Amino acid sequence: MNDRRFSPQPELFGQSRREFFRNAGAGFAGLGLIDLLSRDGFFASSAQAATAENPLLTPKPKMHAAKAKHCVFLFMNGAPSQVDTFDPKPALTKYDGKQYEGEVKVGSNGRPIGYLTQSAFKFRKHGRSGLPISDIFPFTAQHADDLCVLRSMQADTAAHASGCLQTNTGDVQIGRPAIGSWLSYGLGSENDSLPSFVVMTDPRGGPIGSASNWSSGFMPAAFQGTQFRSSGSPLLDISNPPGVDRARQRRSLDMLRTLNEQHLERHKGEAQLLGRIHTYELAWRMQNRALDAVDIEQEDKQTREMYGLNDKLTADFGRKCLITRRLIERGVRFIQLYSGGGHIEDTWDGHNDCVSNHRLHGGETDRPIGALMTDLKRRGLWDETLLVWGGEFGRTPTSEGVGKPGRDHNWLGYSMWLAGAGVKGGQAIGATDELGFHAVERPVHVSDLHATILHLMGLDHRALSYFHNGLDQRLTGPDDNRHVVHEALA
Repeated sequence: MNDRRFSPQPELFGQSRREFFRNAGAGFAGLGLIDLLSRDGFFASSAQAATAENPLLTPKPKMHAAKAKHCVFLFMNGAPSQVDTFDPKPALTKYDGKQYEGEVKVGSNGRPIGYLTQSAFKFRKHGRSGLPISDIFPFTAQHADDLCVLRSMQADTAAHASGCLQTNTGDVQIGRPAIGSWLSYGLGSENDSLPSFVVMTDPRGGPIGSASNWSSGFMPAAFQGTQFRSSGSPLLDISNPPGVDRARQRRSLDMLRTLNEQHLERHKGEAQLLGRIHTYELAWRMQNRALDAVDIEQEDKQTREMYGLNDKLTADFGRKCLITRRLIERGVRFIQLYSGGGHIEDTWDGHNDCVSNHRLHGGETDRPIGALMTDLKRRGLWDETLLVWGGEFGRTPTSEGVGKPGRDHNWLGYSMWLAGAGVKGGQAIGATDELGFHAVERPVHVSDLHATILHLMGLDHRALSYFHNGLDQRLTGPDDNRHVVHEALA
């Protein structure tokens, strides 16, 4: 039988009885399976898998010239209010407390539209550009001339779970690769001892949808995000159990690699098996490098204070931001930091009291983010690092009652910002209406943001695809009406 998957050549341990009967009796039935797999594109995608000498995460050339080598996504889980952060609305002061009677229908199901409510925060112009920023962010405001605020963001859902998924994967349903997976797939990794895609969540919990927000979806597992902890050991079970030294562990891994490579020789081109072989080796190397990367005790006192590590309010997010800088120095491609975990007030989801909510979460994150930006500049990493800030959608300019400072969900017009490598800072792109409900000027869909991020990283969102279910899948989906926000480019 001349089958590339079931070679008749003798193996180290011979052929098992199960293998003999499978090869002898299942050949005819396998013809139907081969036909089905061929229609699904299985053999076409497998034929493109890397060999043992060319791992899945081997660095790949960019599709076009671009400065950015790394991307940091500062995810404000729960949806920050645009009218309290980066989109000032004087009209809300004029109409404060009046019942909203317009036609825009936003918010969660079953919640009233409510009353127009002015922001409790002061907006001031910052930098040479005069970019208006809320006083929630005094440290971030020091970098106003680096920020490109997208004031006309739009999503397709008002639910947190599907909103987080769409912002992270381009789709409201579970099962698609995260943007970090697409970057790892398209560009490979710049290091061989740490993951290409790292995620750090909030100690109060992860986003709704959990690991589906950093899953590799239908791609090989080598491209999925690896969750780091901001304190203690970065990964669970990274240390050897008692009685197992490094030499003994290395002997076990060498034997395991030998067996896996023999199996791979019989089943050439299997990307999942290849990914598993290299995952074992990556885990071995990470036992030293990952511990070193999160060892912020190596940093001087001034740096630790700059990130706010001595302040209980900012210590956790400050550690995550400092670890982020150390991971960038070590070549990690994509890092995502979550502010807010769990639900309602533990996140930016200010239904009950948007004022105290945003004051808390803004206070936790502003100083560390400003420190990260300063640190990247002084260490020569700014021009190769792209920063993205924002949540899954925004909030309404209304409260749910007079004197009630909570705000509901708004996916029709909200703000995010870009900064760093390749970004033209000191500007705001697009606009919402005078109250802050709806994007009325230069709408930017979530998929447009993804196209822009890919472009800044050197990838064309139309050309970057992965064959799955008989289709060339893309981060920005099948809709060709998705565009790079060229006004954001330097």
